[in-house]
Amino acid sequence: MAQLWKGRFKKELAKETNDFNSSIKFDSRMFEEDINGSIAHATMLGAVGIIEKSESEKIVQGLSEILNDIKNGRLDIDMEAEDIHTFIEGELTERLGQTGKRLHTARSRNDQVALDIRMVLKKEIDEIVKKLKDLIDVLCKKAEANKDTIMPGYTHLQRAQPITFAHHLMAYCSMLCRDLDRLKDVKRRMNILPLGSGALAGTTYPLDRNTVADLLGFDGISSNSLDGVSDRDFCIELASALSIVMVHLSRFSEEIIMWCSWEFKFIELDDAFSTGSSIMPQKKNPDIAELVRGKSGRVFGDLTALLTVMKGIALAYNKDMQEDKEAIFDAVDTVKMCLNAFTPMIDTMTVIKENMRNAAAKGFINATDCADYLVGKGLPFRDAYKATGELVALCIDRGLTLETLPIEQYKEVCGLFDEDVYTAINLENCVNGRLVEGGPSAASVDKQIAKAREIISK
Repeated sequence: MAQLWKGRFKKELAKETNDFNSSIKFDSRMFEEDINGSIAHATMLGAVGIIEKSESEKIVQGLSEILNDIKNGRLDIDMEAEDIHTFIEGELTERLGQTGKRLHTARSRNDQVALDIRMVLKKEIDEIVKKLKDLIDVLCKKAEANKDTIMPGYTHLQRAQPITFAHHLMAYCSMLCRDLDRLKDVKRRMNILPLGSGALAGTTYPLDRNTVADLLGFDGISSNSLDGVSDRDFCIELASALSIVMVHLSRFSEEIIMWCSWEFKFIELDDAFSTGSSIMPQKKNPDIAELVRGKSGRVFGDLTALLTVMKGIALAYNKDMQEDKEAIFDAVDTVKMCLNAFTPMIDTMTVIKENMRNAAAKGFINATDCADYLVGKGLPFRDAYKATGELVALCIDRGLTLETLPIEQYKEVCGLFDEDVYTAINLENCVNGRLVEGGPSAASVDKQIAKAREIISK
């Protein structure tokens, strides 16, 4: 297939150069967007009289047939073509002759590819948003079933204060809801039509760019032709948002991996989402979570690649920018693949409630509540803190917990203690007494679930 820029050159392109220059292996996924963009462009050309209306209609019909043929398997994309734009235009010209050559009037591949990648990524964002909403929905269901599942909350990976498993899960819901918001913002800023920018300086043809924007579902048109063809901020911003998604999935994966270990044994993953060892028959490995954790680095690498490619490019378009698609498509595909595996893994995992409750009963995670008890009796917090610290040290020396320490020992440390201290330090009471909005009480978790569900319903 001939190159679109053939006229200037006297020699054939070396095969090595053609292979190095070609992008069709990764931009062929944009065939539908390329054709739909061309249909809108051709429709506009005919409507404003830049080409004959009859030719515009033939081009639209020809492009529609090519699209159907590719989708139905009647036409294979030629992987020897330079790029998807060259292939589509070449196929159209082969079918329509001279009329097909009129499609590229008032257009450059520079603004064409800028259009195509925006259209593809808008669609990919919608798919990722749906997958994130599915994960949030699963987490809400798990949280509803575990509002009374007491577990230790941690700081520094040390048992800190009692919470519920529901509260822990809803923390990830909060993260994922922010991810949804970020992706929504990325799509909003991405939804600007670059077509009409030409190679870099627009065109002398009387284009109706706003009509093309309306036909393709864009909110507006780019305001500067140089920026229109050279902007890849939207790729970088999407890769950044996806990297943050992967940070959240990776943090969650780390906890899943720990919780599956015999040292924790808070959960057990379904056999369908675990693997074994080739030599140790007792092993049940959380490989899905480990892979998600590992693939986060891949998406971070894609973001770094995009930033590095774009950081030193003078205006306007440069061939370096061909590297944008492999990086952003890999980030998109990796996130989708991770969500496809992660969501059902969470949905099918078994929560071992008694192990969580037993872990919460140890580690003196109700010590703050013990100090708060004394504050309620009128003791300043710092004095209450010191007294409770002495009680913890006493328990450690005697192999006891705050729940099993005799009341006489409490009174020796501080005379304000009475039998009602055992009610105050009861783990269930410690959790459900935290009625502050955003806390771990059942009432608060119900509000968090309702808020998350409201977000994913939009």
